[in-house]
Amino acid sequence: MEGLPTTTKSERRWRSKPLQTSKPSILMAFFSCVAWLYVAGRLWQDAENRTVLANLLKKNLGQRPKVLSVEDKLAVLGCKDLERRIVEAEMHLTLAKSQGYLKNHLQQKVSSSGQLLAVIGVYTGFGSHLNRNMFRGSWMPKGGALRKLEERGVVIRFVIGRSPNQGDSLDRKYDKESRLTKDFLILEGHEEAQEELTKKVKFFFSTAVQNWDAEFYVKVDDNINLDLEGLIGLLEHRRAQDGAYIGCMKSGDVISEEGKAWYEPDWWKFGDQKSYFRHASSSLMILSKNLAQYININSASLKTYAHDDVSVGSWMMGIQATYIDDNRLCCGSIRQDKVCSLT
Repeated sequence: MEGLPTTTKSERRWRSKPLQTSKPSILMAFFSCVAWLYVAGRLWQDAENRTVLANLLKKNLGQRPKVLSVEDKLAVLGCKDLERRIVEAEMHLTLAKSQGYLKNHLQQKVSSSGQLLAVIGVYTGFGSHLNRNMFRGSWMPKGGALRKLEERGVVIRFVIGRSPNQGDSLDRKYDKESRLTKDFLILEGHEEAQEELTKKVKFFFSTAVQNWDAEFYVKVDDNINLDLEGLIGLLEHRRAQDGAYIGCMKSGDVISEEGKAWYEPDWWKFGDQKSYFRHASSSLMILSKNLAQYININSASLKTYAHDDVSVGSWMMGIQATYIDDNRLCCGSIRQDKVCSLT
């Protein structure tokens, strides 16, 4: 007699549980499909790109030279624009040398018939209205006489900067005076203040050489009287002399004690002997055109010292300036033939 089929205990336990799929397996399968689709898409895109590039290469193969020229290599390397700028800079440098702007290249130039003889800048300030009127009534022509002097080739202007508070009553006051007298050179970029005085000489020469074409540019302090005809005669004698640095040449001790008159904050730059180099006195100094142009071109990098005459002297040391010491320009001397005197 056949017995009934029997099952073991473990088989009954296995059959009693339903078949289940684990969640991690499903997630892994999903991410595998996504990765496969991404890789397939990239491979397809790369194949498309290669096809496009191959077609472009075939299309341009006949147009491209087999050997790249120097021009092509410069274009590829991005140097073409740099090469152009270098050529332009060399052209500007050659032009500057030919016009005598650079040190060691101050060449002789014959003045043209339309060129002025001199531009004379007379320093003035906000509180110097009476001095200006005194000058206008003495050595300095005014009105129509000033215009006739300009026809002779000599321009005279009072030189002044702007108020620290631009557009205030001070600015308006001397703007009005300038419109009436027409004898001002207003330095728009300069602040008229005592602590900025040494920078004024740089602004004056730069502005004057931009506004007028003259053989000489003359800086005059507001505490002297001029023999104008004597000065004109002196300059006429020096016509066509480039590189001329003219004045009452002097030197002197450098004052290193703060608080004393003529104190020089940069005294240590003048050596152990503390002595200034040779330079023209501040009262009256004259520069030929190319020296004034040199100041204009290099004004941003020119160092100023505590005194304007020392500053100009330091600029002249670095170039081929011809120092002309003329005792007639020593305003404090007792010579009979001097062209200036202290007021």
